[in-house]
Amino acid sequence: MNPIERRIRRVDAFQQRHTASAFVFGVVKKFGDDNGGSLVANLAHSAFGTVFPLLLLLVTILGLVLGSHPGLRHDVVDSAVRQFPIIGNDLAKNISALHRHSAIGLAVGIVGLLWGSLGLAQSGVFTMEQVWNLPGPQRPNYLTRLGRSLVFLAILAVGTLVGTFLAAVVPAVKGTTGLAVVGAAASATTNTGQYLLAFRVLTPKAVPTRALVPGSIVGGIGWTVLQALGGFVVGHYLRNDSAVYGLFAIVLGLFAWIYFLSELTVYAAELNVVLAGRLWPRAIVQPPLTEADQRSMAAQARQNRRRPEQHVEVSFSRRTLSQDEFLALDEHQQRQLSEFGPDDDESPFALSPLEPGRERPGGSSGVPPVEQHGADDEGGERVPAEGREPDPR
Repeated sequence: MNPIERRIRRVDAFQQRHTASAFVFGVVKKFGDDNGGSLVANLAHSAFGTVFPLLLLLVTILGLVLGSHPGLRHDVVDSAVRQFPIIGNDLAKNISALHRHSAIGLAVGIVGLLWGSLGLAQSGVFTMEQVWNLPGPQRPNYLTRLGRSLVFLAILAVGTLVGTFLAAVVPAVKGTTGLAVVGAAASATTNTGQYLLAFRVLTPKAVPTRALVPGSIVGGIGWTVLQALGGFVVGHYLRNDSAVYGLFAIVLGLFAWIYFLSELTVYAAELNVVLAGRLWPRAIVQPPLTEADQRSMAAQARQNRRRPEQHVEVSFSRRTLSQDEFLALDEHQQRQLSEFGPDDDESPFALSPLEPGRERPGGSSGVPPVEQHGADDEGGERVPAEGREPDPR
């Protein structure tokens, strides 16, 4: 082992020994395993493409419902654009309601905006499926996804109304020391509730609601902090920049803000998965693999199932070791574990996702690996991955 690798393995051993560092690295590792960067980019792209249709839809509906209450209509729109503190005022200036030239034309326009706004929810459903490594048979069909998308838009609408209420109530105690605390707590609570409802709607029912709470809290607090930072930056550094750079500043500011929120959302979802499956500690340098490494890899493999009658087998030919245990071995044993290929001295491991590793009885006697089946396969016929003759029937 060269000196650089040894130092990296010692750092790895340190992070595995301490729960806080092991958990943080476990979340980051899971984000990388799921190609989190691609998920964030997809989510941000979808959100960027739906912001203007959503705002146009909101302004149009408010114009119909609150046509005789311009003050209240302005408050609701202001609450919506406040989610984008850097360029919110510019967004509001560039959005106007659809004109009611005819009832049919207006109805068609509203339906078109509603349909175009569903892309964000569809991307959210796909992101949650990838993060939770759900196999194909457990993923919702098109009609289910469409229904969840509509509920997701309803959650956004309710969040906007709650934000409008808070914006009207909190300033009533302006000038007091407790305003900042009350306002921040109310905003964080509202954002956390929105995250929890959104996660519940976008995540398939196979995942219990209690598993979504930790990430919702982190996401809600993180969103509140980002809003506060955005307001501080605007008030101190960018007060007049949007007037100088115009549309260029609006587009770049909007996309940057959406990208930050998308990344926060994906990390919050990954945190839920890591906690639910106890996917830590993870190894920085492999081999050896930890038990959490094997559970995560098994879940990724089983995610590729496309049909209920398809079965995916996952096995490992090396036993799990922590980095401390690996460093305690002599150089010959370390070299043996680092070499790739079958290892006849170790029993294969068969894992199902989010379950502890278990050694298969029989040692190296040549018993075929145990097949892994999803929750929807109970009662079905077990079909080995290879070696079975076709049924003559």
